Amino acid sequence: MTRTPSTPKKKRIFMTGASGCIGHYIAESLIQNTGHELFLLVRKPEKLKFDYQARSGITILEGDLREISQYNDLLSTVDGAILAATAWGGPREVFDINVVKTIQLIKALDPNVCNQVIYFSTASILGQQNQPLPQAGQLGTDYIRSKYDCYQQLSKLASAPPISVIFPTLVFGGDENKPYSHLSSGLSEIPKWINLARFLKADGSFHFLHAYDIAQIITHLVDYPLPPDPKEDFVFAHHLVLGNPVITIDEAVEEICQFLNKKIYFRIPLSLALADTLIGILRLVGVKIEMAAWDQFCMRYRHFRYQNPVNPTTFGLTTYCPTLSDLLKISGVRAKLDQG
Repeated sequence: MTRTPSTPKKKRIFMTGASGCIGHYIAESLIQNTGHELFLLVRKPEKLKFDYQARSGITILEGDLREISQYNDLLSTVDGAILAATAWGGPREVFDINVVKTIQLIKALDPNVCNQVIYFSTASILGQQNQPLPQAGQLGTDYIRSKYDCYQQLSKLASAPPISVIFPTLVFGGDENKPYSHLSSGLSEIPKWINLARFLKADGSFHFLHAYDIAQIITHLVDYPLPPDPKEDFVFAHHLVLGNPVITIDEAVEEICQFLNKKIYFRIPLSLALADTLIGILRLVGVKIEMAAWDQFCMRYRHFRYQNPVNPTTFGLTTYCPTLSDLLKISGVRAKLDQG
């Protein structure tokens, strides 16, 4: 896939989730790099750190997805929708926002007017062949199960605009002007645990992507929607797993050690039996470790890798953060270590 050279048509875009980490990057990119008319639904406008008055055509809608029906008239007129809002805690709120109200919003869009819905799910609900993972719906956290349920319900819609389902893998991002993702907020702890991790070998793999790169992709898709994939059904136009090329846990530890100038003298294989033993020992000495059903499944599943991951290079763009070293550099991990 490469960038389409034609000038994109000006559109009316409705977006949820602009106050979150990914949402901040997407909204800022759309404001700075496009001329589209944007309608941003946010519960607390004071949480927005980007300049939504930088140009005309930006409307902040102070409201909640629970009250999405009050925007039905507007929703029937938009050319596209970006659904990045999500709820994380509390079963009732999570399923109401992530499933019921999301479906209600999509049903309010006019398929004859709206030519694209970009819906954010999570790669956690997929197996290694990019198909729904049953354990995600059975054992997942409230958040993961809600995303699994929403995906299943979307697939059964009788009528809807073309939906591109976005499955982010591990997401990093955030700075003084944007909220930090959960993972990025923990990067400062790397120098503490790498001293132990460098002496262990672990069987596992994963993808990651920076929120800036996610914003690059979404902006490109808004400007240049992909033609529907003929292999998809009529509801889903595309399934896009967002992530850099897969990296193993051992490769990640080695790259982090190289970046931090930490030597690796030997490595002990960390088997499931050894991991269970270590957890048991820590519990005996008073360390509180709770392993939910999903945590236990992840320990045994281990390889969260997917087919044909999408990143900016897929569309002829330049990836902002292609490696873990780049991620650590822009996050200032080495500088904090030197200062410490």
